[in-house]
Amino acid sequence: MATEAAPGTAVPDHVRIPDTKAGGAVILLNGTSSSGKSSIARELLGVLDGTWFHMPVDVFHSMRGGSELADGDLQAEIDRTVKGFHRAVAGMAAGGNNVVVDHPLSRRWRLLDLLDLLVPEDTVLVGVRCPLPELERREAERGDRQRGLAAMQYDEVHSHELHDLDVDTSLQSPLECALRVRDFLADRPRPTAFETLRRSLRTPRNPANLPKAD
Repeated sequence: MATEAAPGTAVPDHVRIPDTKAGGAVILLNGTSSSGKSSIARELLGVLDGTWFHMPVDVFHSMRGGSELADGDLQAEIDRTVKGFHRAVAGMAAGGNNVVVDHPLSRRWRLLDLLDLLVPEDTVLVGVRCPLPELERREAERGDRQRGLAAMQYDEVHSHELHDLDVDTSLQSPLECALRVRDFLADRPRPTAFETLRRSLRTPRNPANLPKAD
């Protein structure tokens, strides 16, 4: 019985999984609800070179269907959705795609999870800032957000303090913020925020839980 393909047998192109020569870049826009992340992301798609995908976490939440959840089950459901979202972002980047992500790092585990999943040197962490009174004004004006959500997230989203770049949407338009991000990409300093945060917040994993050999 043959155990290997005959020499010279070509694998048809239509069954080959395309090679990925390099991973894609990730621009992670981190800010509270109503801070302007999605508006900046849409502007970025128009000013960045090459092809980019906008992946907002809200789109993943909007896919949810089925029976209504009990209040006590809601946070676990949100956490599962966010974990899946993180892995979708990492998968798109691993496939060689450039991605703009808008996502509030309002719970510390979200940052820690992304530090494990994303390539630190290929990730640009942008702090999207806005004063709380302006956030509350926008929230009330929009009418499509949970009242008080921005205030609830306000002290948490930037609690890790370090970003590669910060923008303030109360002082600059979404386009002006996008242009700042674009210009920053041209000459990014190293180490990146993700490289520094991974060193300070994460420790090397030892899956076997065994002491390292001398």
